[in-house]
Amino acid sequence: MALISCRFFSETLGLSTSMTVILPQQTHAQIGMNNRSSRGLHPVLFLLHGFSDDDSIWSRRTSIERYVAELGLAVVMPNVHLSFYSDMEYGNKYWTFLTEELPAVARSFFPLSDAREDNFVAGLSMGGYGAFKWALRHPDRFAAAGSLSGALDMASHVKDPAFPHMSAHFKLIYGDKELKGSDDDLLHLAAKLARSGSPKPELYQCCGTEDFLYRDNLAFRDACLKAGLPLTYEEGAGEHEWGYWDTHIQHFLRLLPLGN
Repeated sequence: MALISCRFFSETLGLSTSMTVILPQQTHAQIGMNNRSSRGLHPVLFLLHGFSDDDSIWSRRTSIERYVAELGLAVVMPNVHLSFYSDMEYGNKYWTFLTEELPAVARSFFPLSDAREDNFVAGLSMGGYGAFKWALRHPDRFAAAGSLSGALDMASHVKDPAFPHMSAHFKLIYGDKELKGSDDDLLHLAAKLARSGSPKPELYQCCGTEDFLYRDNLAFRDACLKAGLPLTYEEGAGEHEWGYWDTHIQHFLRLLPLGN
């Protein structure tokens, strides 16, 4: 596998930014690794970071490079700072950057497939929210999406008195907008997708029962069950920490419909 730290200019953000990329490499003499690579364009996982992190965090805190090596799967990990993967009311347009510019730039640099059946998205915490928002709003782009301990009920979360330190930051992102029923509300998006004729990505969701976002996850799970969306749901003992995410990203990868 090749691990690439890529720095580039974003026209959408008007500044230089970064993404960390894992690319498949066929090898035979590398000790302890079983690497695979297709001869054509690679299937790709867009893997999103959480609130306090950046594009390097998945490769620093987990063995994601080792996990995808035998799958022949590329991984693109963008940096979106503290944006909640949104076009901020008082800040930059990170949703537009993520969903429009980033895939085009990544595919111009690297041999990545743009076929729906080869594209997947996942993330943890804030990144779980971003991953499901991307897949639910653009279901024609992804065959599967995953959330690990995601902040999945933001319409309630932004008003939760248990997080007073976040109120000013949520104001920067959403302004005075009511999230409930909007395209930033995943529960609304789940119901909207169910009513549409659009393809339905396979959804994977997990959360630890001791996680402070557990209630968010129950709300989203119930919304998906009510809507009849294809959801694999896992829960069990666990907190909001990297040991849990390192384990469960492997569960998500095993569910991917990879054809190679």
